[in-house]
Amino acid sequence: MRPPNTLPEMESAPRVARRYQRPRRVISWAGIVLGLMLGVGGGLFYTWVLNPVQEFDTQPWQLTTSEREQFIVAIMIEYNYTGDFDRAFERLAALRPQRDPIQEVADIACSLATSGYANNNSGLQAVRAMIRFYELQGRNGCASDLIIPQSTLPPVVVMELPTSTLAPPDTKTPTLEAPIRTTTTATLAVVPTNLPQSDYEIANIPTLCNLERQSLIEVNVVDFNGQGIPGQVVRVRWDGGESIFATGLKPERGAGYADFAMSPGISYVVDMPGLSDPSQPLTATACTLEDGARATISYRVVFRPTQ
Repeated sequence: MRPPNTLPEMESAPRVARRYQRPRRVISWAGIVLGLMLGVGGGLFYTWVLNPVQEFDTQPWQLTTSEREQFIVAIMIEYNYTGDFDRAFERLAALRPQRDPIQEVADIACSLATSGYANNNSGLQAVRAMIRFYELQGRNGCASDLIIPQSTLPPVVVMELPTSTLAPPDTKTPTLEAPIRTTTTATLAVVPTNLPQSDYEIANIPTLCNLERQSLIEVNVVDFNGQGIPGQVVRVRWDGGESIFATGLKPERGAGYADFAMSPGISYVVDMPGLSDPSQPLTATACTLEDGARATISYRVVFRPTQ
């Protein structure tokens, strides 16, 4: 008699039992994927929301297209007040343009003039400053045809006012001449009303004691929503001198930002020429940090519209 192939005690275990006898995997791919997703999401939330990266020392050629336009507008506004061509051209060259930098100013002025940028007074002033800059250098652009040049002379309105000359009194000698009627021309000079401008006020002037940013007047010009406004003229005056510059030349610090380095022992006042009252005198005095280190105080002047 042939023996059985297997003994009863050697029969295979039930399928359910064999499932628990399989060796466990050392790596859980699902857990790895889930962990990566949570890690990446948490990192993005921290860097974008909780602690976003702040740009410092951004070079002009690294600016975006819109920031590049704001930078050029600020250069032109400052040139319009200072007339320093060498300084303006040096800043334009820092943008590393792929073409003639002066013609680029003309092309950007054309783009701004056709986009509605010049529909307000500040934008119109900026485009006109760009037109004056490139026209003096022999360049052409469509902005010259779209924007009416600003005239410094008031228009003259010529009005014809009729006047009558009465006939002489009756005499013994009769005359057949009719009364003489003459017309004179009166010239009236009509001075146009200036376009309404937004007046600014100083919102506050907090102080700053920091080793990295000492002896500075940091200016920020903002709108009603707190957004920076580039291309705004700022003036700092002191006994025997003044400096005029424009916001937007340091876009990494904000579109409406500009600063001025103070010298110790000198008092300064800052304003927006024709648009705001001057500030109180600001002096670079010494200050002490929490760790006992000594520094020189800085000021942060914020201008905002009054209405």
